[in-house]
Amino acid sequence: MLFWILVAALTAALAVILLYPLLRGAKAADNIRAGETAVYRDQLRELDRDLDGGLITPEEADYARAEIGRRLIAVSADEPAETLKPARHHRFTEAFVLLLLPVLGLCLYLTTGRPDLPSQPLEARLENPGNDVAVLITKAERHLAEKPDDGKGWDVLAPIYFRTMRVNDAQVAYRNAIRLLGPSPVRLDGLAETLMAVSDGVVTEEARQVLEQSLTLEPDNPRARFYIALSMEQAGRPDEARQAFEALAKQSRADAPWLPLVNQHIAMNGGAPAGAGSAARGANPDAPGNLTQQDVAAAETMNAGDRQQMIRGMVESLDAKLSEDPNNFEGWMRLVRSYAVLNDKDRAAGALKRGLAAFPPPGEQGRQLLALARELGIATEGATQ
Repeated sequence: MLFWILVAALTAALAVILLYPLLRGAKAADNIRAGETAVYRDQLRELDRDLDGGLITPEEADYARAEIGRRLIAVSADEPAETLKPARHHRFTEAFVLLLLPVLGLCLYLTTGRPDLPSQPLEARLENPGNDVAVLITKAERHLAEKPDDGKGWDVLAPIYFRTMRVNDAQVAYRNAIRLLGPSPVRLDGLAETLMAVSDGVVTEEARQVLEQSLTLEPDNPRARFYIALSMEQAGRPDEARQAFEALAKQSRADAPWLPLVNQHIAMNGGAPAGAGSAARGANPDAPGNLTQQDVAAAETMNAGDRQQMIRGMVESLDAKLSEDPNNFEGWMRLVRSYAVLNDKDRAAGALKRGLAAFPPPGEQGRQLLALARELGIATEGATQ
């Protein structure tokens, strides 16, 4: 009962607030005319004082009196019509505010609201956060504010920060976790990714050193090896980058999810777009955009320029096939990644938007597309509209 009393009181207060300018506007029309009339009458009295004081001649006084009188008559003649306009103009608006607006608001609340749910303050939500990421972060932050030396807390919070695009906070969390729990490949790779995110995808010298430390702990770490090869590519050392990517492709299993991206980097640095080994054998020949054995054989005989042109043609062919049949999640992932590798960010963003139209973000596949875009440095603003 108290809830509905508060709703009624708030509705009445809102109606008064909305009606006040309308009612005040009606009175203002009268006040404006009354004010003008008072001004002209004051001018007539002031004119008589000036004439008595010898400041103006009788001829000037007569001319000024006639002009003031003309204006006073004009104001008096317009006053009745002006005073009627506000009430006639705002009648429907007042009815809407008093009757229709509260009824519409009540219907909307009864349709979409949940007045039957009990209140749940922040402390109660912190006890049972469920899948609410914001509440999980708040709970972890409160815990770490009380126990800043809890390395496990920082270890849990760091990747959550990174997924929610709080890159600087993620970097601090990874550093604290490494300081308190010691380095591990997962923590070091996460720290390197935060450093690259801050530098817009560039593998900085600090990030490279972190990745090399990760490789000392896990020499076959594909994540660290990929980023180190990428740093060679960004530094303008294509031969070294190609060799590093080829070595990563050889050590990877046939169905490794990172192989398509690795093979594209191999092609960009002058190598065959896919080796005759794991990538070609693990490809699904029916999936659009995958390389066939004939493609691999043809690419091996091409120079770098022709090979690059071949890759672009394959990407455009994949784009056309997805336009005809958009229900291919792996195809959209491959297309977005391919355009990013070809440094065509505009087409990558366009492919992302079309992919999200087929696989909206609320679903798991849509979230994977957005995560890939953030990883590749593709703008996601407006992609979901």
